[in-house]
Amino acid sequence: MKRKLGRSGIEVSAVGMGCWAIGGPWTYMGSPAGWSEVDDNESIKAVHAALEMGANFFDTAANYGCGYSEQILGQALKGKRDQAIIATKFGDNINAETKDVQPYAEPFETAPVAEHMREDLEGSLNRLGTDYIDVYQLHVWGYDIEKSIEIRDLLEEFVKEGKIRCYGWSTDRPDAVRAFAKGENCSVVQQQLNIFDAVDEVLEICVEFDLASINRGPLGMGILTGKFTAETGFPDDDVRKHADWFVGLVDGHPNPEWLKKIEAIREIITSEGRTLAQGALAWIWGRSERTIPIPGFKTVAQVQENAGAMRFGALKPDQMKEIEMILKKS
Repeated sequence: MKRKLGRSGIEVSAVGMGCWAIGGPWTYMGSPAGWSEVDDNESIKAVHAALEMGANFFDTAANYGCGYSEQILGQALKGKRDQAIIATKFGDNINAETKDVQPYAEPFETAPVAEHMREDLEGSLNRLGTDYIDVYQLHVWGYDIEKSIEIRDLLEEFVKEGKIRCYGWSTDRPDAVRAFAKGENCSVVQQQLNIFDAVDEVLEICVEFDLASINRGPLGMGILTGKFTAETGFPDDDVRKHADWFVGLVDGHPNPEWLKKIEAIREIITSEGRTLAQGALAWIWGRSERTIPIPGFKTVAQVQENAGAMRFGALKPDQMKEIEMILKKS
């Protein structure tokens, strides 16, 4: 099951592997932003398992573990680089020693990101052990649109130099996506998208500008897997305990309303033998042919489940409509 990264024409597996969690513990401006402790050997085995199952798209970022996720992914892909499509992100100042990420200046919306892009790019290339990056993405969600044009122009230069193949912006702001999409080699946007949380206008812009929609949070930070209850808590070094910006969590616990909605549509999304997680991915594929969900992983088992969703494919149009009707009533 394949999809294209927009106008770049780069072909990838319909599901990608989100590499946030394999970066281990780290903080953003002092607040926990990782997914607790991680086993590096298991992470590497999981990357190999993904490749074996036909999942060749890996999304990471310099922020994740302050470069550690890129480093582990690079180790896993040593001798296998030609089998993988790598997406990573830039825009903040990472400190590998303190494991803390800070904006290059405050306010972050107008920080001098462009001044550091060359250095940031070389750092990611080095950690990943590669001489090019397939998809390079701005990782500052609310960055000033006018200042972003300078960033876009530099990204075009990186494409000409062969350092990157295409680029995009990780943001859910339609006006920001439109501004970036005017760049010749802008081919993707990374947006929050799952059954209960999406900005439809961003998907419409993807059609207008021939962009792929890379989907973060496709399993709602794990809430859509059915593994948690409203009482479930998370460790202090788990971002989910602190992610008050995410509507799927309430005071560090799964949102009870989301859990009720999951039960209401469980029978539909688990059709044909799918797990809940696989059904959540199938819904995303059914939502648009441009979507590429990137569920996170820490174990081989998680990768096998997520990559295994490709065996079933997208939900059918009548199933999508039925889910829409149920959710309108709930």
